[in-house]
Amino acid sequence: MARMIGAEMFFETLIHEGIDVVFGLPGGYVLKVYDVMPRYSDRIRHVLARHEQAATHMADGYARASGKPGVVLCTSGPAATNTVTGIATAQMDSSPVVVFTGQVPLPYLGSDAFQEADHIGITRPCTKHNYLVRKTKDLPLAIKEAFYIAGTGRPGPVLVDMPKDVLIGEDEFVIPDDISLRGYKPPKKGHPGQIKRAVDLILAAKRPLIFGGGGLLWSGASEELKELVHRLQIPVTLTLMGLGAFPADDPLFISMLGMHGSYAANMAVHDCDLVISIGARFDDRATGGNFAKFAPNAKIIHIDIDPATIDKNIVVHCPIVGDAKEVLKQMLEMIPAKVKTDRKEWMGLIKSWEKKHPLSYKQEGDKILTTYVIDTLSKITDGEAIVVSDVGQHQMWVAQWYRFKYPRTWITSGGLGTMGFGFPAAMGAKFARPDKMVVCVCGDGSFQMNMQELATAVENKMDIKIILLNNGHHGMVRQWQTMFYNCNYSASKFDVLPDFVKLAESFGAIGLKARRPEDLEATLREGLSTEGVVLMEIFVDENELVYPMIAPGGAMNEMILGPEGVHLENMAEAADMA
Repeated sequence: MARMIGAEMFFETLIHEGIDVVFGLPGGYVLKVYDVMPRYSDRIRHVLARHEQAATHMADGYARASGKPGVVLCTSGPAATNTVTGIATAQMDSSPVVVFTGQVPLPYLGSDAFQEADHIGITRPCTKHNYLVRKTKDLPLAIKEAFYIAGTGRPGPVLVDMPKDVLIGEDEFVIPDDISLRGYKPPKKGHPGQIKRAVDLILAAKRPLIFGGGGLLWSGASEELKELVHRLQIPVTLTLMGLGAFPADDPLFISMLGMHGSYAANMAVHDCDLVISIGARFDDRATGGNFAKFAPNAKIIHIDIDPATIDKNIVVHCPIVGDAKEVLKQMLEMIPAKVKTDRKEWMGLIKSWEKKHPLSYKQEGDKILTTYVIDTLSKITDGEAIVVSDVGQHQMWVAQWYRFKYPRTWITSGGLGTMGFGFPAAMGAKFARPDKMVVCVCGDGSFQMNMQELATAVENKMDIKIILLNNGHHGMVRQWQTMFYNCNYSASKFDVLPDFVKLAESFGAIGLKARRPEDLEATLREGLSTEGVVLMEIFVDENELVYPMIAPGGAMNEMILGPEGVHLENMAEAADMA
C-alpha cells in the first residue's frame, strides 16, 4: 500500500470517483492541497472562481447539466461561509454538490483560531450530510462516502471539512471498494402492490394528468415518461424544475403549471380526476399554496424517491417510494402495450382552455418586451441551447416561452430562488457540456450579484452567451409592489447602474446593446454566433408584468390573468402569505 499525505489522497480519491473539474479558491488551510495540485493538472482541471458562492453555483450548474457531482474546494471561515447560499440552493433543488473546506488544525478547534468557523454546525441544516475528518487515513473513505450520499437517493449537497493537520499528515492510502452505510438504503423499485394500485387508478381515470417535477430529470426517466404518456394518451404538465423532462413540442404537453403557469395547465390540475405526480414535491409555488383546494376532484398518485416528501404538503391516495425511472418501468410492465383510451373530451377541454386564455404578448411601441426577447431566442436556437436563468420575472418568462425539447437543458434556482445563481451556474453548465450552446438569461439586478465572474469566464476562454435584460429595477419586486402594495415602489429601482457593455469589455469580453424592438433579432443573432464571452444588454420595458399569476394562498383556478383579470378579494392578505 502506498503512503501519501492527505492532500495527495484528496486528488487520488477524486480521480478514483471520476471527477475532472474542481471549482474553487485557495486559502491558508488548503494551501497544501494547492501545493500538490499541479501534479494532477493533466487529470483534474481547477477553475479559479472570484468568489466562493459563485464557485458553488458553478459546481451546481455543472451537476445539473451533466448529472455528475459538482465539486467545490475552498479554505475555512469566510470562504466556507460564502458557500452556504450555494449549498442551500443545491439542497432545495436536489443537486449533488460536494464542498471541501479547509479547517484549522485539530488542536485549535474551538479556540477561536484565525479564520475558524463551525462549518459542520453552520451547514448541517442545508446539507444532506457533512463530515469533519479527524484522521488522515480516514480522508479517502469520507470523500467516497460523500460522493455516494450526494449522488444516490434524492441527490443533495455534502460538505467535507478537512483540518490542516489532516491534509499535511501522512498515512497509507486505502480506498474501499464498496460503500455501505447503516440506515441509508435509498430505494430503487416501488412496492409492487402500490404499483398495481396506481396502474388500476390510471386505467380507470377519465381525466388523468401527469404532474412532473425535477425528480424526472435526476432519475433520467424522460424516455419512460414519454412511453407511458403516448401509450395511455395522458396530458403532461411540468413544474418549473421539471421543464425539459418532456418535449415542449409534443401535442400532449400543456406547459408549466403553478404560480406563473399557463391557464390551461392550472385548470387541468383543478379539474382532473387523477393526478400522477412524478418527482415533484407539491411546493407552494407549484400548487398555489392553498393545499386544501388542490385538485379537489382528483385522486393523487405520488411517486418520489424521498419518503419525507410523501404526505408532507398534500395527503395522497397512492404513495410510491422509489426512483422515477424504475417505477415507470414497473408500471409499463403492468400496462398492456395497446390500451383503448378515449381522451377526446378531456383533451378538447384542455384545448378550449388554451384557446380561451393562451400565453400571449403584443410587441408594439418603442420598448422591448422580455416575452418578445425570450420568444425570439427560442426561435433562433430552435430550443437546442442549454438555457440557464437567474431569478425574477425573466425566469418566469423563460419558463413560459422557451420551448425546451431535452432533459438538462434548463437550469435555474427554484426552491431557494437565489439571485446571482444564473451566470456562474451557466459557466458550470458550459464546463460540463462544452459541445452545447449555453445561454445565461439574467436581469440587471441578479447579474450584479456575481458579475465579477466575467473575469473567470474570460480567463478560461469560455464560449458563453449572456442576455442581460435591463429594466432598471428589481423586476419581480416591482411587480409585487404594483399588484399588492398600491404601486409603492420602495427600494426596487436602481438609481445607478453600470454600462454593462463597457463593464464586459473591461474584462475582455464582447458587449452588444439593443434598445429598440427592430434591433433585437439582429443583436441576438450576432451575439449568439460570435465566439467567446458575449454579453448582450437588452433594454426592456419595466412596466411589463408576468401573467398568469396565482396570488399566494390561491387555488389553481384562481388566477390573475392580466391587469383587468380575476383578482382575489384581499390582495394585501394574499401578499402577506408569501
